[in-house]
Amino acid sequence: MVFRTSVSSEKEIFERICKGDEKALEYLYKKYYRMMTKMVITNSGTEEEARDIYQDALIVFWQKATSGNLVLTSKISTYIYSICQNLWRKELDRKKRLSNEEKDISVIEDKESEERNRIINECINKLDETCRQVLMFYYFEELSMQDIADKLGFANTDTAKTKKYKCKRKLDELIKTLYSERDFLD
Repeated sequence: MVFRTSVSSEKEIFERICKGDEKALEYLYKKYYRMMTKMVITNSGTEEEARDIYQDALIVFWQKATSGNLVLTSKISTYIYSICQNLWRKELDRKKRLSNEEKDISVIEDKESEERNRIINECINKLDETCRQVLMFYYFEELSMQDIADKLGFANTDTAKTKKYKCKRKLDELIKTLYSERDFLD
């Protein structure tokens, strides 16, 4: 099917779409693809998002036209463009809400992490000096077992490993004694 490009053909295309002519819809899709997708892309969208928005807009247009309730008072391109704009605004709002929710979750996780670190530091400070140093060197300064053995005068790395294991167990027991699991989850 060949469509004329005159102004009167716009009316013909609209009438065909109202009757459910999918070829007329395909014609519109190809004719306005660049214009509609460019609007999304120039407003922070990707090619894929632009294509999805345009397809959704055409579905909305198709449904309204085939329902018989659409009275077109503008050019088809103007009408579809406004649908694309509205759909893209909604998508941007949705993205913004999701981004804000992620930030809120991040703040909550940061607070939980701060509380967890406070509890661990408090308990580390209740250990004897050697345990405190072993755990600080290993977990916070990320020193190797050889470096810890050298700094603290242990005979070898096996001694440092054994000491770290025992100190870590003491720390775990202290935390379990002083705090409940709920302290870490609230």
